[in-house]
Amino acid sequence: MTDLQNGFPLGPQPGITYPIRVLYCGNCSLPIEYCEYYPEYEKCKLWLERNMPTEFERVMKLGEKEDGEGGGGEEEKKRQKRGGKGIMKARKKEDGPKQVCVSRAPRGKKKSVTVVTGLSTFDIDLKVASKFFGTKFACGSSVTGDDEIVIQGDVKDELFDIIPEKWPEIDEDSIEDLGDQKR
Repeated sequence: MTDLQNGFPLGPQPGITYPIRVLYCGNCSLPIEYCEYYPEYEKCKLWLERNMPTEFERVMKLGEKEDGEGGGGEEEKKRQKRGGKGIMKARKKEDGPKQVCVSRAPRGKKKSVTVVTGLSTFDIDLKVASKFFGTKFACGSSVTGDDEIVIQGDVKDELFDIIPEKWPEIDEDSIEDLGDQKR
């Protein structure tokens, strides 16, 4: 029984039990056969060894077979073949001073935006902070660049009170006013 248009078999296949059960990794949430394509494959192996030892042995045996056939197995896996994100690079922690800078930038003739930089040095998620500022001031707020949040409107003065209130690890002394700047 096959589909005449594309040659795929129709219906259940002999020798396969249904429903098909797929095992997912607790680290990367991919099916365990695809963990090797995840950038943190070593963590996936540790999780698999702890939680599913029989599956771990099966995956390791499959990996040894593939490495034996290819010759240069490890070098071959490191290089990205095509498409996709490849290996995700961890962001560098800046060892510089922990300081939040607040400035105002003109936008058009009478309008302005407030620019907040330096929140990521305190390990604050910029998307969460942007969402907080947008709801607090009832305006648009977005993350632009690596460590910059742009808030629509001139809310620079209010930020000196709100930032330490929301994030206690930032004290008022570590917030610097850069005044008016061009973007």
